[in-house]
Amino acid sequence: RLPVPKLEDTIMRYLNAQKPLLNDDQFRKTEELAHAFEKGIGRELHEQLVAQDNQNKHTSYITGPWFDMYLKAREPIVLNFNPFMSFNPDPKSEYNDQLVRATNMTVSAIRFMKTFRAGYLEPEVFHLNPEKSDTEIFKKIIRFVPSSVSWFGAYMVNAYPLDMSQYFRLFNSTRLPKLNKDELYTDEKAKHLLVLRNGNFYVFDVIDRDGNMLKPSEIQAHLKYILSDNSPAPAFPLGYLTSENRDTWALLRKNLLENGSEEALQKVDSAIFCLSLDDFPIKDLVHLSHTMLHGDAANRWYDKSFTLIITKDGTAAINFEHSWGDGVAVLRFQNEVFKDSTTSPAISPQSQPASVDSSRAVQKLDFKLNDALKAGITKAKQKFDATVESLSLDMIQFQEGGKELLKQKKVSPDGVAQLAFQMAFLRQYDQTVATYESCSTAAFKHGRTETIRPASVHTKKCSEAFVKELSKHSTEELQNLIVECSKYHGRLTKEAAMGQGFDRHLFSLRYLALSKGLALPEFYQDQAYARLNHNILSTSTLVSPAVQLGGFGPVVSDGFGVGYQVQDDWIGCNVSSYPARNGKEFLQCIYKSLEDIFNVLKGKKIAS
Repeated sequence: RLPVPKLEDTIMRYLNAQKPLLNDDQFRKTEELAHAFEKGIGRELHEQLVAQDNQNKHTSYITGPWFDMYLKAREPIVLNFNPFMSFNPDPKSEYNDQLVRATNMTVSAIRFMKTFRAGYLEPEVFHLNPEKSDTEIFKKIIRFVPSSVSWFGAYMVNAYPLDMSQYFRLFNSTRLPKLNKDELYTDEKAKHLLVLRNGNFYVFDVIDRDGNMLKPSEIQAHLKYILSDNSPAPAFPLGYLTSENRDTWALLRKNLLENGSEEALQKVDSAIFCLSLDDFPIKDLVHLSHTMLHGDAANRWYDKSFTLIITKDGTAAINFEHSWGDGVAVLRFQNEVFKDSTTSPAISPQSQPASVDSSRAVQKLDFKLNDALKAGITKAKQKFDATVESLSLDMIQFQEGGKELLKQKKVSPDGVAQLAFQMAFLRQYDQTVATYESCSTAAFKHGRTETIRPASVHTKKCSEAFVKELSKHSTEELQNLIVECSKYHGRLTKEAAMGQGFDRHLFSLRYLALSKGLALPEFYQDQAYARLNHNILSTSTLVSPAVQLGGFGPVVSDGFGVGYQVQDDWIGCNVSSYPARNGKEFLQCIYKSLEDIFNVLKGKKIAS
């Protein structure tokens, strides 16, 4: 179970995270408020939270508050919440044809769903020592250990089974807009796929009456039929509504339901998943990021648990709604789909589609639109276009080293990447700001995520040495500062992964106070608390053989969204920003920081 941290640990960790962001006077005030909270109302709330947690052993203390946080948010989900992860191309280039890849990936996705539902999907396990635990022998032995103690057997060899309770929401699921708080909806009986092309909506069954998957050649035939349909794009594309403010969309949806589109909407909501086929090729990685992060809302349905997007040249990605689950579940699905569709593809470029009557099997959905809905779509389109217009996406690849060299020098690869972001921001804006790095807590029952706070007194000191006082430090001193940052970052990461961060705990105590109708404790009214939760640097990393790159929008208007990956011999960074910040310049500063850090680690003197 996810542990509730001790209150004194949480307050100490909170103050450690505040220290680099405040001057002495501000810090003293925040420290006073924190200690008063710890002795007073905070203690009462903490005891109530622990008691509540003990009464709800089937779940975790963060589950309810976290779902609420996502589902009560009224901002549009696209750019604010939905991330994307793009697939690497199929190693066999002729398999990257749009129809071939769409068929193969759809078949692999359905295979995954059927395997999962039949209870045959291999458990998700984090192996700290794969030589010992990721072996056939271990799998055979652990299989016979009763499940009540098998996790303990796994722990003995440093293998950590991960929570898979989110997986069922991957399929037949959607987020429904409702006033004040959205709802998650799943209908596992539905057997059809939703396909979007050119703003038109199509559905066809991919599972037959006996629960078997349709023949791949039939799925290919239906997708080919959709790809060759030359119906014009709708004048009022419905997809734009899913990019709206949630309350606005909730009211428009009510209108849709009351005006004869109930059946069509039901088909959209219950579909196994959404496949978006775009009619253009990808020009470069920036174009790829724009297409997969937001694209043209006419050809998207952002509310579906995930959308598989495939462009004209077979470039593929997943864009997912974030309330139901986290990156870990989606990444497992993505890895399996990539592996299966590339190593055992259902069809080849030479395969002929089945001779079936697709015009009968494929249904094009028709939505009844009145003037209010048309006006709503027009307004949603204007807002969406303006927001997208103001969004910048930029990226770099640092080719002078990666994980291998950093491990050789005994420093944390993730710690070095995060240090480079701190250094870069200091170089560009001359300040240290609130920084968020997400960390999965899936090692616990119903765990979600915890925050790592990469901005520390250590990164601040090291960044200032590199950016402002280079001449005062020897190479050895600079190396020691990097090692210090790496150690501290490693500690924070370990704490977060073990459910020992402070963010979720403080979030839950605040949620508890408000749900009990109490006045908001003074601690939470501190400007420093607000500033720490205004995450100017929002960062997230993933590395997988299936994924080319991932990205997300900034979480505040004056922030950066930083998706990054540290590979064996290179480091990639994908940055999103709005006009308040300059992403291109930030990336140049990151590059310079990485260059300096790597040179110092190699023992070279750096030019200021």
